[in-house]
Amino acid sequence: QVHIVESGGRLVQPGESLRLSCIVSGLTSEYWEIGWFRQAPGKEREGLSCLTGHTGLTRIADSIEGRVSISRDSAKNMVYLEMYNLKPGDTSIYYCAVESPFYGARCYIDQQRVNSWGQGTQVTVSA
Repeated sequence: QVHIVESGGRLVQPGESLRLSCIVSGLTSEYWEIGWFRQAPGKEREGLSCLTGHTGLTRIADSIEGRVSISRDSAKNMVYLEMYNLKPGDTSIYYCAVESPFYGARCYIDQQRVNSWGQGTQVTVSA
């Protein structure tokens, strides 16, 4: 059974950077795909980024291109989302998720393919 735990969310000031962490356990295949999503109050959940397990290739959503990066530490089963130049509009609950096994080279950010969600971590950007 896949188990996901996010951490790192906190109150930050506009312009600051923040790194969120996601530790995933229980993956049984190398063809995994992990995505980061967020949901602000009253808004739909939004896909931000994904990382492909067997290739290491990543994808960033156009809406946040240039302000986030995704990376992993395989030895620690960790996936990170680094966010830069944070704005009040980035205030959301951030979720890490495991998507269905993916055999292509580069993942797609698709919440319809998510099999397992973490509990989320709150990021608040405010002066």
